[in-house]
Parts: sequence; structure tokens; C-alpha cells
Amino acid sequence: MNIGHTYESMARLVHAQTGEYPTAEGMSGAYRAAISNPAMRPMAAAPAGLDITYEDGAWADFCKANGIFAHIFKGAGPTDGPTREAWDNKVTEALALIQEIDPSLRLMVDLLVTDLVILNSGADGGGSASQLPGVVVMSPGEKWEVLDYTMCLVHEAMHLNLFVGDKVYGTFTLSSRELDADQYRALSAVKIGQRRPLDKAFHAAIVTVPLMFMEHHQGKTTLVDLYTASLRDACEDLKKQREHFTPYGRMLLDELCAFGESIDFEAVAHATSSGAYAGYLPVAA
Repeated sequence: MNIGHTYESMARLVHAQTGEYPTAEGMSGAYRAAISNPAMRPMAAAPAGLDITYEDGAWADFCKANGIFAHIFKGAGPTDGPTREAWDNKVTEALALIQEIDPSLRLMVDLLVTDLVILNSGADGGGSASQLPGVVVMSPGEKWEVLDYTMCLVHEAMHLNLFVGDKVYGTFTLSSRELDADQYRALSAVKIGQRRPLDKAFHAAIVTVPLMFMEHHQGKTTLVDLYTASLRDACEDLKKQREHFTPYGRMLLDELCAFGESIDFEAVAHATSSGAYAGYLPVAA
């Protein structure tokens, strides 16, 4: 999914809320205003920048009260000033590293991630949800380096990206509840050997691409070695369920499978930066 896809999806979501299409330059503010509609999420997004809160913030209270990201919040304890400052510094360094690796990935993160909740639950990971556009929860591991923060931010931004596209176009012809049935499950590229609901397996496969790309850029091979075969297997399994993808979903599936077959990181770098407004599909009814 390239930045052109992101702009197009965001523009159409803004149009659905306001009746107007924003310019590329005005996209961030227009999108933040659109998702600040109470029908979209319970708390408004800041006009600009990344708003970081912690286990005692309003977003943490909302998520805990509504059972959202329960596996991440479980066990989270209080944090002190130095811990929070260290986290903030790591996030700043991570954003700079994303910019160094690929400015289009940094733009994607800046556009899509408006609120970051950081806590110390020991879950060692992150989370995002379709019903909370712009919000990412992160529980850093004790041994996390800057690249781990970078991976987490891009990973969750990609999920948010897919959620926006799904709201605008629809990715599957069946609901998420329907896709939970055994006959619609597919191999996961991340939880290797496991079969997951089609939408979750598809998300997992797509997010492996930027993670492998960033690691490769940094001269590391852990995830590349881990996911190369599992992504190819997942793509073959996902293609068997092509009939359950919408035209938009099939386009994303084809892009994913092309990478799964080639593992061409130069092609990823080219693809992420291509296009501004794609204008390739009608809005789903």
C-alpha cells in the first residue's frame, strides 16, 4: 500500500464527513478534523503533531473502561517522569529513523497516527483498532532499541492505513464476524503455521512488508529470514480466497503477492512513494 493509496483513502473519508476533498497539503488537518467527529471516536485529535499520553491518560482510561487492547493494558503499572522522558526520546529518535529509511513511511505515520499511549505492561508490542482511528497503544520491551520503536510505529500505522481504506472501499465481501468461520481462515505470515480469520491473516501479511523492508535497510536479516517463506505461503493461501475480496481488496492482495514472490526491496521503496491521489476506484456503496 503506497502513499497514493493512503492519500486517496483519507481524502474520501474526509469527503464523506465534510463534502469536500482536501488538498495534499491540507490532508493532515482535514483528516484530524474528520476523525474528531464524535461518531468516529470519543476524543478529538490534536490539530497537529503526535500527542503522547501514558497509563493514567484519557485514552488509557477509555480503553480500559471499554475493554479495548485488554491484553496490552493488563498488568500495566504506574510510570515516573524519567521513564516517560526516556520513552518520549526513543519515539523522537524512531520518527527520525523512519524519515531516514523512507520519507513516505514517515509521512504515512505522521498522517495516520495522532495519539500514542505508552505504558509498561510487559506485553512488548503495540495495538491499534478500526474503531479508534489515529490511536496507537505501545508497551515497549525492556530491551527495545530505537529500531523496535520504529517497527512498532510503522506496524500500527499500516494497520490504521488498512482500516481507513476498508472504511472507504471495503476490503472483503463478508463481515469480520462472518470471516471468523473456519472455512474463511488463512495461514498467518506472522503466527507461522496458524490459520487465522481472513481479514486478520491479510493484515498480518501486509504489515510484514514494511517491517522486512526497514530491517533490510538497517542491514539486519532476522525478520527477513523469519517471514520470507511464511509470507509466500500466506499469499498462496490468501489467493485461494480471492472471491471474498472486493475489487479494492484484490488490488491490495495482488500487490502483496507480487512482493511475496519477489522479496524485492527496491520495488517496495519505489511503491511506497508513488502517486499522490490515485483515483482508481469508486467509493463503495
